[in-house]
Amino acid sequence: MAFAMSTGADAQAVPLTAQDSDPNAMGWMQGFPPPPDKLITQPDSNYFSFPKLRWSVCHLREFLPTEEISRGLGAPVPLDYPTPAEFADLRSEIDNLTFMPVNGDQAMTWEESLYANYTDGMLIIHKGQVVYERYFGCLEESGKHAIMSMTKSITGLLGEILVQEGALDETLLVRDVIPEIGDSAFATATVREVMDMTTGVRYSEDYSDPNADIWLYSAAASPLPKPEGYEGPNGYWEYLQQVQPDGEHGISFHYKTINSDMLGWIISRVTGKAVTELASERLWTRMGAEQDAYQTVDGKGVPFAGGGVTAGLRDLGRLGLLMLNGGVINGERLFPAEVVESIAAGGDQSKFAGFPTIPNGSYTSQWWVFHNDHGAYAARGVHGQTIYVDPTAEMVLVRLASFPRAQNGFIDPTSLPAYQAVAEFLMARN
Repeated sequence: MAFAMSTGADAQAVPLTAQDSDPNAMGWMQGFPPPPDKLITQPDSNYFSFPKLRWSVCHLREFLPTEEISRGLGAPVPLDYPTPAEFADLRSEIDNLTFMPVNGDQAMTWEESLYANYTDGMLIIHKGQVVYERYFGCLEESGKHAIMSMTKSITGLLGEILVQEGALDETLLVRDVIPEIGDSAFATATVREVMDMTTGVRYSEDYSDPNADIWLYSAAASPLPKPEGYEGPNGYWEYLQQVQPDGEHGISFHYKTINSDMLGWIISRVTGKAVTELASERLWTRMGAEQDAYQTVDGKGVPFAGGGVTAGLRDLGRLGLLMLNGGVINGERLFPAEVVESIAAGGDQSKFAGFPTIPNGSYTSQWWVFHNDHGAYAARGVHGQTIYVDPTAEMVLVRLASFPRAQNGFIDPTSLPAYQAVAEFLMARN
């Protein structure tokens, strides 16, 4: 289901603060059984509306079927930490950093920004060492959190690996790889246009419109029994087969989740493996992961390549380290350096528009590229999820969150300058 594309329309006009909406303070699902007014269930409750989503982001497997991204049987490779005293000092220093929000008139501290953005988990790695780690709300050290559309960046990374290794020709048309796509608008797009979301396909993610395509997509993808009289497509891939054209391919960037699921189908066809199996084989089992990850699936068992992953904070940090270090982690190369070089270089900036908080940005292989002085790029997901890679500062930052409104444009003004401030602080220390 396209739960990862949920809207802020259900959020309260003046939402509860992060502290007041903390799931523990709200009492969601506490007790044996919980009181009726504290139950969050599926399908008779909108479990991804605020403030319920602050609990649900850590409990998606209780609502939807998932497929495992296995970490394998080997022992995890621990991350490197400073001494407890040094770690405590660093946390205090970072918490007290100040920065000016975009278009703001009053400075904000780093710690204040965490609460302003409804942070559930924050991890910062600098020069290979964890310098900051905190958990809030529903998330504990041993827990996992929905990463929403950061899933797209895992899908895109797998696709870029296949391209750089010669297993996938990015110049092929989709119909050359997936003949079953038929007369869908995707048929005449190239693999690269799918990877960079420059396809001309009709798909609306206007959450306020009950007839928008996002809801038709959700209905098709739902693993629950279809309602009586339902005649639409069944599953992600059936939906992709009936997508209509909207404009020309290759002209401009349009953020549309169906591109990610089209890429997932392409990846599965050329490898003979589900994206979950490939992510396990190429990433989780080889990067020293601490926990298995999970990915939601449709009624036919197809993983949601556009937003279905739930994972641990530290393992997402490991994924960021892989990117920062050009495909190397724990002394082992997992994929060619050219993979990261291609992603970090970004896409065609002239095709990128409509995101005022990323004015000079681009998008390629399902990653957001900022083209700022530090060469930063990121995986991003609604409600505040990010893996932010700053090569100049040798920094990886992972934030998991449950901001009341979906779009990151509401969060960026107090997040992006905060990331820059902590990067500059860390660079000045060494």
